[in-house]
Amino acid sequence: MKYAFVLFTSLLAGSCSPGYQHSMPLAPTAAPAAIRIEALSLFDTTRRRPVPVLLYGPVTGRRRLALLSHGYGGHNSDYSFLARQLGAHGYLVASIQHELPTDEPIATAGNLRETRRPNWARGVQNMLFVRQQLQQLYPRLDTGHLLLLGHSNGGDMAVLFAHEHPALVDKLISLDHRRMPLPRVRQPRILTIRSSDQLADPGVLPGPEEQKGLGISIVQLPATLHNDMWDGATKAQQQEITAAIAAFLRR
Repeated sequence: MKYAFVLFTSLLAGSCSPGYQHSMPLAPTAAPAAIRIEALSLFDTTRRRPVPVLLYGPVTGRRRLALLSHGYGGHNSDYSFLARQLGAHGYLVASIQHELPTDEPIATAGNLRETRRPNWARGVQNMLFVRQQLQQLYPRLDTGHLLLLGHSNGGDMAVLFAHEHPALVDKLISLDHRRMPLPRVRQPRILTIRSSDQLADPGVLPGPEEQKGLGISIVQLPATLHNDMWDGATKAQQQEITAAIAAFLRR
């Protein structure tokens, strides 16, 4: 499948071919000095679809790639505290804008595991597209050991990706996804962080014996709601989420 992009704002001056336009980093004061934020305006010519991306970098050495997927109705700028954390752990983080104003609304009726599947599948295509584009732009970037992180509907997208492309995924982190069953595997390594107010559908989460046997981590947050898991969370909530992720990454 062939892809193309029409506008790129580079992480490193001179890092892309002549003819692409450069711009200054977005909101440079919003992140620690070690983390730069850049915008990519990508266009998938096969699907005739824009795929906006925020990159948390910079690209230095052989960094691994993390793909971050927002919850439904959200934006790729809504999870900067998580993107900065992963950037500090050595990842180049691509936060992808999945929904566009022209997209049809997400399904709200029927068997949601089936009726929402086209939305998740589109998200998987977005992730594959972004991975391929970054692989071309940065040959030293490690795109074969992905970390996937997604909240809610974006978590369902990430889980579907792990089912369909397990060889590409090293780690999977979901924030309170509810519909797509987690893979019952030891690899990729899996962490899911759960809210206090939303339950996953039956069969989505493994039972205690499966968790233990496969090394899947489930962290329950008793003081955090489903809709708290973004930049609007309190500092205490953000610290609890990032502590769970840091412990997972250190394992």
